[in-house]
Amino acid sequence: MPADVEVPGLAYPEVQRAGHRGAWRSVLGMVLLGLAIVAVVPVLLQVPFALGFAVAGRDVGSSMSRLVHLDDPTPLGLAYLNLALAAAIPVTWLLMRTLHGLRPRWLASVAPRIRWRWLVVCFGLSLVSLVATLLVSSLVPATPDSAEVGTHLNDFTSTTRDFLVVLVLLTPLQAAGEEYAFRGYLTQAFGNIFGSWFGRPVAAVLFPALLFAAAHGAQSPPVFFDRFAFGIVAGLLVVLTGGLEAGIAMHVLNNWLAFGLALAFGDMASTLNPVGGSWWTIPVTLTQSLSYLALVLLAGRRRQVQRRTAEPPYVLAGSSRRV
Repeated sequence: MPADVEVPGLAYPEVQRAGHRGAWRSVLGMVLLGLAIVAVVPVLLQVPFALGFAVAGRDVGSSMSRLVHLDDPTPLGLAYLNLALAAAIPVTWLLMRTLHGLRPRWLASVAPRIRWRWLVVCFGLSLVSLVATLLVSSLVPATPDSAEVGTHLNDFTSTTRDFLVVLVLLTPLQAAGEEYAFRGYLTQAFGNIFGSWFGRPVAAVLFPALLFAAAHGAQSPPVFFDRFAFGIVAGLLVVLTGGLEAGIAMHVLNNWLAFGLALAFGDMASTLNPVGGSWWTIPVTLTQSLSYLALVLLAGRRRQVQRRTAEPPYVLAGSSRRV
């Protein structure tokens, strides 16, 4: 192992460095993760949907085309998208086990597991920051480019009900999937690739945040900045709290709010495909991000949340030694 790795007592971005040697494993893992989420998983996931349409007697071709058409999303289409993103969780588990020889639970936190009580605390803190965000958003001027939410309450239809069911049940999995991919595997991968000469925590936070923003497709500079800022804060939370819980809580509450407002006052298409935007959203973004970051750090200090490993990770494949 590299001489600069302290074992035990690894920070979250350093965990992969305790696995099988070679930064090439992390590079390969990033490539495989991207291929799995962009190509392999979406294709495989279409199979059960196609079978379901066939059993229901619906035209499979047109139904599948409608399923993946996010410019005019349906509840089934949103379910398909959420499941495809949630699949990042088992994909990252598989990469962790096969490429690095480490138990997948080391992706959750340095504990190594999901710290459920801490996750609940983070949900509460995220709710507080969202209330502050709503107050600030009510003060900034609305512009035509940024108005994706109207002022009149939408009718509650069966489609609204179906969207609501999908949001409640699958949004937490979708958000967790993105966190496992970008703040989990990619954070540890960049931490493994870059040494102290670049500043391992800097690389582990900066590059996943850039990839997270870019992965959302075509978008205006304000929307890109919004997602980049979200990624930076979520990455800092992972490094400073030693796990994914704070990022997952913020991600879930953020998505519930965005899609909930779309169901109540706007439309799902503009929320899923926000190509426009206004720089007036930046104060709102910074309010949410910085207030949540401060609250989590204060709560984490009071609760003495574990930030480094207390036990050395074991290499499971090809070696019985501790590293």
